[in-house]
Amino acid sequence: MKVLVIGSGGREHTLAWKLAQSPQVQHIFVAPGNAGTEWSAESGRASSVNVAVKADDIATLLDFAQQNAIDLTIVGPEAPLSAGIVDTFMAAGLKIFGPAQSAAQLESSKAFAKAFMQRHNIPTAAYQAFDTFEEAAEFIDEFAISGRSVVVKADGLAAGKGVIVCETVEEALQALHRVLIDHEFGSAGSQVVIEERLSGPEVSVLAFCDGQDVLLMPPARDHKRVFDDDQGPNTGGMGAYSDMHQPLIEPALLQEIKDRVLLPTVRGMAAEGTLFRGILYAGLMLTPDGFKVLEFNTRFGDPETQVILPLLKADLVEILLACIEGSLSEYPQSNSLWRDSACAAVVLTAPGYPGEYPKGLLITGLECVPQAEVFHAGTTRDSQNQVVTAGGRVLAVSACGETLTQALNQAYTGVEQIHFEGMHYRHDIGRPALTEAKDHLLEAQGNVYRLAGVDIDASNRAKSLMAAAVKSTYTPAVLGGIGAFGGLYDAGQLQQMNAPVLVASTDGVGTKMKVASRFGQWDTIGHDLVNHCINDILVQGARPLFFLDYVASSAIAPEQIAAIVGGIAAACRAVGCVLLGGETAEMPGVYVGGEFDLVGTIIGVVERAKIIDGSRIQPGDLIVGLPSSGLHTNGYSLARRALSELDWTIFRPELDCTIGEALLAVHRSYIPEIERLQSAGIDIKGLAHITGGGLIENPPRIFPDGTGAILHKGTWPIPTIFSLIQTTGDVSEAEMYRVFNMGLGMLAIIPPDQKALLSGDVYLVGEIIAGSGVAIQ
Repeated sequence: MKVLVIGSGGREHTLAWKLAQSPQVQHIFVAPGNAGTEWSAESGRASSVNVAVKADDIATLLDFAQQNAIDLTIVGPEAPLSAGIVDTFMAAGLKIFGPAQSAAQLESSKAFAKAFMQRHNIPTAAYQAFDTFEEAAEFIDEFAISGRSVVVKADGLAAGKGVIVCETVEEALQALHRVLIDHEFGSAGSQVVIEERLSGPEVSVLAFCDGQDVLLMPPARDHKRVFDDDQGPNTGGMGAYSDMHQPLIEPALLQEIKDRVLLPTVRGMAAEGTLFRGILYAGLMLTPDGFKVLEFNTRFGDPETQVILPLLKADLVEILLACIEGSLSEYPQSNSLWRDSACAAVVLTAPGYPGEYPKGLLITGLECVPQAEVFHAGTTRDSQNQVVTAGGRVLAVSACGETLTQALNQAYTGVEQIHFEGMHYRHDIGRPALTEAKDHLLEAQGNVYRLAGVDIDASNRAKSLMAAAVKSTYTPAVLGGIGAFGGLYDAGQLQQMNAPVLVASTDGVGTKMKVASRFGQWDTIGHDLVNHCINDILVQGARPLFFLDYVASSAIAPEQIAAIVGGIAAACRAVGCVLLGGETAEMPGVYVGGEFDLVGTIIGVVERAKIIDGSRIQPGDLIVGLPSSGLHTNGYSLARRALSELDWTIFRPELDCTIGEALLAVHRSYIPEIERLQSAGIDIKGLAHITGGGLIENPPRIFPDGTGAILHKGTWPIPTIFSLIQTTGDVSEAEMYRVFNMGLGMLAIIPPDQKALLSGDVYLVGEIIAGSGVAIQ
């Protein structure tokens, strides 16, 4: 088949992307398309080509469809539908998906839609429609007397911006003036609809329609306001999410919406002489008095399409043809059509949107989003074939996951790889609890904490999943179990020591969490945390006794938390350290978009006489370097920026792995190497763990006053990942040594006469001198 998609936004890119997966489709044309809607045929996927015809140029579109023998046309935006493109194509004998002009009035006229709902007893807010300012203002005053507030809506199409939610009478009158007097929304404001303001969670329910029957899609939720916490003006949509695994609304309620809203609308239109074939989109609010329809759209939503179609397993072309042919009742009405997953999309906008905004801003990093789809909207290519901005809503980064938290996490990780000047996006997409709609209905039963975004049940499940891993680290010294307010550790074994000294350290893994999040690899992060803390007390000569962890996130994902803690437990077991306790904190509003933070505290012990504090270091001592496994847990903010233009998923021969694998290499524990050096009779005068500050700022922390160090370049191998960061990110050599370990994770200071005792995987890299600081020569 040859398929024509009409439109140029993210919705149309998503449609073309999904249509290309159909074995029935060979060629796709997108009119006019954007920078993302052109690609060559590959691996069985249909090709896609842009056509330089505007979406509202119906005559030229019809001519193109006829000249190119288009088998199926799909209309994305609302404007050509309201202008009658479907009627024109059908009159010419062409197959086209979308409602006729008379049916599209459900979206193109809010007054028509409200009157239709009233006629067919479809639940919606009380309203009145007006075409004069005076009558409308009088109605607003009457509402105010009753203590109710209103929503002012321009009657016609206003690109999602013609709805003004008003808190006061003054705001309502100002909104009325904007619509009817200032004509801010053009012809869309020739009439105004004023309706009662409702309260409750919003949800969108879309359905394929064939004139008599409907096929439901997964409910979705979008975010209209431009700023976090639903602040600022309305937009066309700043992001959305959908979840088949934990649906936004219960199946019974969804069935009721189908029976009381969608079917009555489609069959009501048929009864009034208009077959509704296409997409019926019901924007609903779940009020304390039940669901009510806020508005109808008569096409795929944007950005809802970007989170619904990635969940569709079935052939989209088959469903569209069933709608056109009136045979949707023969199509299986089953959740088997959809993936048992969640999907989330974050919209990136130009600075100034939804007001005036610049165009032509260079976009970078589009090729660095391995686990998400980037759907283009306001993009084009410049004279050098570079992708630049061309609209207000520029891109939507969409990702799927087993849970909504995973999907959001992947989407936001993708967002971080993309850059253009002034890029704006909301940080709280999906912040409402995964089952906020259901929780709203349960609020009267006291489920307020979950409504606020904290899910105690998820926390309990996480504890259950991690329990076995934690207990696997226990020794007879542990006197308390999981869930106690404090961990109990029997320190009786320390009585065998002459003068035991406790050594403690707290640290985290920094933005390496973001790399782990990008690839969904959570267990190794636990190893990183433990080994980092072990090395921090090892430099004083201590060995670990017990460990405490702290994991904080925007929303608890039990499986992820269990994977992290499982890695922590494995690292503890490897060195005989007890994982004594921890804290799992869920803090919506502090962390956003599935973000995590990970911190650990370790307690160790050393004999006072064996403390290593660097006080005996003197000029002439030798510096022994112990190799690192990579970046360890420092410098990731710079590394991520430096490597952002590269593909982190492909195998790179110079690294012998992918960039992602190189960045996630586990932070080493140096207990085995230090014990080997000591067992060889080497007197270790000082140890420096090379963390934040790199080779320049870390070693001086253990030097006595008046001493410094020289490190000789070329005396140890520098892992290739560092040179890749330096060259790709244009980072100076001095900055590299100041930020990274450059291949040396630990430095040991030893007497010069013990050089012959060295063996194994260690390097003689420098010496102590009189002076200060560290010189790299």
